[in-house]
Amino acid sequence: MTLFKVFFFCFSGVSLLKVVLAEEPPQVSVSVWPKGLNIYLDESVLLRCSMESNSSSVWTHRWFRHRPDSAPTLNPRHLVSGDSYSITAVTREDGGSYQCQAERREGNISSVVILSQPVVLRVLDVAPASLTVTPSSRQMFRGERFSVHCPGSHSNSSWTLRRLSPGQTERSRAFHTDRCSPLGGAVSTDRPHTCVFTAGRETGGLYWCEGAEGRSNAVSISVSYGSVILRTPASPVFEGSAASLLCQYRTGSYGKTIFFKDGVKVNKSTSSISNTEIKMMIDNVTKEDEGFYKCSSDDRRVESPESWLSVTPGRGNGTSTDGREASTGSWIWILVSCILLLLLTPLSVWLIRHYRYQTFCTRSCWPSSKKRRPAVQLPATKQDVTEVQWDLSWMEMSDLLDKHLYPGT
Repeated sequence: MTLFKVFFFCFSGVSLLKVVLAEEPPQVSVSVWPKGLNIYLDESVLLRCSMESNSSSVWTHRWFRHRPDSAPTLNPRHLVSGDSYSITAVTREDGGSYQCQAERREGNISSVVILSQPVVLRVLDVAPASLTVTPSSRQMFRGERFSVHCPGSHSNSSWTLRRLSPGQTERSRAFHTDRCSPLGGAVSTDRPHTCVFTAGRETGGLYWCEGAEGRSNAVSISVSYGSVILRTPASPVFEGSAASLLCQYRTGSYGKTIFFKDGVKVNKSTSSISNTEIKMMIDNVTKEDEGFYKCSSDDRRVESPESWLSVTPGRGNGTSTDGREASTGSWIWILVSCILLLLLTPLSVWLIRHYRYQTFCTRSCWPSSKKRRPAVQLPATKQDVTEVQWDLSWMEMSDLLDKHLYPGT
């Protein structure tokens, strides 16, 4: 709708009415990258406050979650920068409504405030396909070569690699291609679904693949022009496994290297791989190890940007769509236990019967034609009285047992 501004002027007692045609307010909307309202666990997502306006005025932006009167809660995984709202390593709590507000002030008298329509994001468990980055890192040095691999398709359709670089607008649609050349990379000769890039200002950003089966997870790659980076795995680490964090200097280390998690120093042993690489291992990773890590020299002269370490439940565990965990590993153990029980029960019965057979089967297990053993002539030595009495008692007990087991003998 067209707006009008009305001004009244008073000159020599005569009132003049002046009507000025004002520009139509721009339309504000929220765009989601990768495209769509379904986002996946542990991936990176970017929201943009998009505006269609030909005005050269400066606009400021605000973001809201769940309702317009509530600002986003402080969360280290959520980063607001002007018209951009990025989420690192999506969790279930990141689902919900998002809105942006654009505001333009005209001096101190009036302002224009426009609120976008909300977009509602839904968090799903696992993406249809997985994108891999080599080396597996969220940070790259400028000039470093890295590759992005789209998964092989189960059908005859091919995957398309897409990228959204920092500062790129929605109108710029040159960020996707079936080949790697327009993306600034080259097709790998031995892996046709792999693109090789040289890290630079234009090759950083959000990467994902699209195909007939849907899209893959999205991975954010940042390019550093500094002296040190921290390489954390680009893909989530499974609970119970080991994670390797590599602090890499561009030219050489600056003495002792220390690691931090969420701003707090980590007291774990480190090992030196080379003059430029210091590694810290986390054995038996748990959910508590998830967070932002960085490394620096002991004197804090050089410090890497923060890099996120994502931890996901073990390979045997899955999560249903309604949020309840369905432990596949537990069912496997139950099945194994039932099989062992079925196998061990007959064996236990056999062992018990065999033991009773060996214990109670005396003379009845032999042929019925029992013959008495011939008497053996004892040596003509004088026995002790106690020995004779013990032998007689044992013989009497034996005769009684024979009469009980073999009546009529």
